[in-house]
Amino acid sequence: MPEEKIGQISNFFSKISVAAIQISSGELKVGDTIKIKGSTTDLTQEIESMEIDRKPVQSAGPGSSVGVKVKDRVRPNDVVYKVTP
Repeated sequence: MPEEKIGQISNFFSKISVAAIQISSGELKVGDTIKIKGSTTDLTQEIESMEIDRKPVQSAGPGSSVGVKVKDRVRPNDVVYKVTP
């Protein structure tokens, strides 16, 4: 499956397991599958919900910083890819 780099992790909130993703290119939507890769991170999952400034959103584009619930620990500077079927 092709992967398109769309941004990177800017922060991770371990108590609530939410990653802050800084989007640099492309669009991210609820329902998209993302892959997060780093030196010790390799996570693929579907986005079930996203928030900007604690408000739910359905999609976000370049320049946005979105909060996404993740299944596992991720780290700042991990790269985020959008997986296209």
